[in-house]
Amino acid sequence: MAALTYAESGVDRIAADRLVEKISILSKKTLNKRVKSSVGGYASLFELDKKRWIAASTDGVGTKLKLAFRLKEHRTVGIDLVAMSVNDLLCVGAEPLFFLDYFATGRLEPSVGESVLTGIVEGCKQAGCALVGGETAEMPDFYTQGEYDLAGFAVGIVDAKKALPRKDVQAGDALIGIRSSGCHSNGYSLLRRMLPEGQDGDPLALELLTPTRIYTKAVLPLIQKNLVKGMAHITGSGFLNVPRISEKVSYDIQLPPPLQRPAVFEWVRTESGLPFEELAQTFNLGIGMVLAVSPRKTDEVLRILKKAGEKAWEIGQVIPKRKSKKSQVLLRDRTETVVLTY
Repeated sequence: MAALTYAESGVDRIAADRLVEKISILSKKTLNKRVKSSVGGYASLFELDKKRWIAASTDGVGTKLKLAFRLKEHRTVGIDLVAMSVNDLLCVGAEPLFFLDYFATGRLEPSVGESVLTGIVEGCKQAGCALVGGETAEMPDFYTQGEYDLAGFAVGIVDAKKALPRKDVQAGDALIGIRSSGCHSNGYSLLRRMLPEGQDGDPLALELLTPTRIYTKAVLPLIQKNLVKGMAHITGSGFLNVPRISEKVSYDIQLPPPLQRPAVFEWVRTESGLPFEELAQTFNLGIGMVLAVSPRKTDEVLRILKKAGEKAWEIGQVIPKRKSKKSQVLLRDRTETVVLTY
């Protein structure tokens, strides 16, 4: 097929970024001294007391839901829903405490609703948090028959002294990448166009429904031991998430060999025909989380992640940012190199 950009598939990242900027400006009118981090971060932080901060994050599953409707498989997207919020909580150093969901549909089909809820429960188990409530909304004529929408809300807690990112992120720090389970919940407006209608029963179609990896049980021990300086969840906008660790530095990353990453990305690369720069700003390319750690702690962090069942690699390092320049990510995959400017 001819190369199709993410924008041509219906997603305008520039417009979305502008809206976030406007929301940030408007929301400042509501903030007080207890708000430690607000719009634009992975999660918002609010001072509970002098030692503890509350962290809150919200997200959805996106157009991956369309693939779930098409394949009539509704359980895995519930895991995705939890994952997208709790993984963001980890990036501010927070332990997920509880989760709420919002399920909206035109006409409630109990079996479908139960399947979605089963996935949400499984996601909460993997994240170690409680499902404490939610909302089910039935809105006739609002949604297409057989379709629904999902939103999730996660709340966590963080020791104020262990909030991430730390201020000591610096050139020379090591970057560790943790393997993703696949495309997670990003790029599906493009992926669905790449998958012909007749391939619904193909293993590839089912592979694209592989749920987002939840990293809580593997990463929380690292945070509690002060082994992590900063984290980036490689979600929407791909590797442009890495500078969210710190905009005061830049990043040099070499992706692991393709055979060590989920095979779906070779199909994406070949079938989409997209340039590496577009792929790097749309997909995680096999890396679900990037951790910045002291080079002296690299072996210990990799050992803990392996013991927790995660595949992880040292994929690069933090490098100095050029004077008067924005934070950048130098990303390499095999013979291709791209520079992403944050």
